[in-house]
Amino acid sequence: MQCLRVQSLLFRALPSARWLVTREASSKLFVGGLSYDTNETVLKEAFGQHGEIIEVKVICDRSSGKSKGFGFVQFMSERSASTALQEMDGQLLDGRNIRVHHANSG
Repeated sequence: MQCLRVQSLLFRALPSARWLVTREASSKLFVGGLSYDTNETVLKEAFGQHGEIIEVKVICDRSSGKSKGFGFVQFMSERSASTALQEMDGQLLDGRNIRVHHANSG
């Protein structure tokens, strides 16, 4: 609850903070259904054709270090993220059909 309260106060005090969080969420994509062999380099190459990427992250298990089969790609612009979502959702990547959605902001 403390976190939500602080975030709410921040949004009221700094309207630009809300815009930054919203902008990040709309330019950040969730990518699911990844092959356990897909790494960040492969993901960046596949999505990079749709625009400038800020960050790529494949989520891995802490103990084994193996991919959990999903990750995130954050683009510089909302337009690039939207294009990538439309073009990449359902596409074959490393032998698997991936699912792409806008990432939830929290």
